[in-house]
Amino acid sequence: MEFANEHMRQRHSHREKIAELGTDPYPGKVERSHKNAEIHQLFGDKDKETLESMGEVVTVVGRVVLNRPMGKAAFMTVEDGTARLQLYVRRDQVGEDAFKVYKLTDLADFVQVTGKVFRTNKGELSVSATSYVFLAKAYRGLPDKWSGLKDKETRYRQRYLDLIANPEVKDTFVKRSRIIREIRTFMDELGYLEVETPMMHTIPGGANARPFITHHNTLDMKLYMRIALELPLKRLIVGGMERVYEINRNFRNEGISTQHNPEFTMMEWYQAYADLSTMMEEVEGLIKRCVERICDNPVLPFGEHELDFGKPFAMMTMKEAICKFGDIDPADLEDADRLLGIAKQLHIGDAEKMDFGTLLAEVFEAVAEDKLIQPTFITEYPVAVSPLTKKLPGSEHFVERFELYIAGMEIANAYTELNDPLDQRARFTDQVARREAGDDEAQMLDEDFLVSMEHGLPPTGGQGLGIDRLVMLLTNSTSIRDVILFPLMRQQE
Repeated sequence: MEFANEHMRQRHSHREKIAELGTDPYPGKVERSHKNAEIHQLFGDKDKETLESMGEVVTVVGRVVLNRPMGKAAFMTVEDGTARLQLYVRRDQVGEDAFKVYKLTDLADFVQVTGKVFRTNKGELSVSATSYVFLAKAYRGLPDKWSGLKDKETRYRQRYLDLIANPEVKDTFVKRSRIIREIRTFMDELGYLEVETPMMHTIPGGANARPFITHHNTLDMKLYMRIALELPLKRLIVGGMERVYEINRNFRNEGISTQHNPEFTMMEWYQAYADLSTMMEEVEGLIKRCVERICDNPVLPFGEHELDFGKPFAMMTMKEAICKFGDIDPADLEDADRLLGIAKQLHIGDAEKMDFGTLLAEVFEAVAEDKLIQPTFITEYPVAVSPLTKKLPGSEHFVERFELYIAGMEIANAYTELNDPLDQRARFTDQVARREAGDDEAQMLDEDFLVSMEHGLPPTGGQGLGIDRLVMLLTNSTSIRDVILFPLMRQQE
């Protein structure tokens, strides 16, 4: 076998010599009595004399991250994923053959040690080895002498090295797991049923987004990776499952940024006989519950901001936000020509081709979105950008919808769901016209979904929550790549 460098060749030579000593360099059986963190928890408060009198024998494992040979003895440090622990290895205690294996151990290799817990003269909690077992040879060493992997591109491409070199990264993903667990507990307490729906659709629906396209060979059928969870979940409401939710992946063939990854995790939930106010109460309660259970303080740092989750979330209409943050007269938002003039001043592309509702949403995004730092519900969205949403009573142009913004990011999006099949068909028809006019993010007409609605969709509240973005907020991670274990990266040349 050809090796990339002399360093790897030397490690391979050590592997061969270990085998020559009669030791399997990759044994399958491992023994462990305690994790390293448990050693610190159980014995960390014991002094040298107490540990000697206890004579506690343990078996620990881990990756070698530090090695200090001293002739016939050595101190080494191992990391097992829970903590680091110092080992003391002496030739006369582990035996001649085992000590030879130790001398062939490189940084990043894995070992198993049995011995007594003691404290060194310098006061460091350690294990004095009476048995030394080799577990696995690493052909490549640790990044940057274990002091840290700083290059972001390398960290994202080789997350395993990032986790080794930067312990705080693991903390972020542990917290992510806890957040999702807390969400599930919250939803269970509200009586929701967790379900799973298909990731491949014959028609991409539920959002205005560009899909990824694939092909099923056996059925000779074009399929789309789902862009939203919405339409299958609504079919379940039609079928009588009154409270359902799903936490799973969506895929959108769009740009990459600090807030966007083409593959991302969403949660959507739907409740029969509920409306927008119910969705508002639930998402505020859910987020505050996560902050309370996961974080130490209701006021959290996020980049240059401090986010206060202890107060009731603010609320304003889209028009109110435009006027407040864009310093725009409310009357200007009631006149199509004035609104078009504002859009052109903001350099919104193709503004003259947009209808009034779409233009209003574009102006909001330009002047207000990034200024919504504290948790804020934005309500009263235009019909044009909300094809699945029930209209506001007495209005033909605005709908019962909110988006929740925190730190300038959209975190959640909720509707009082449109349940009139005739209105829904007309909205889909309008979306098809937009698509034919060149809007490749407009939705397609989903006949099967319309048929399900014609069987009767009860009054329903529904909502989507961006899990990745929520984790960003609760871990002070200003890039979505920092909360996705393996973010999509451009292929290396």
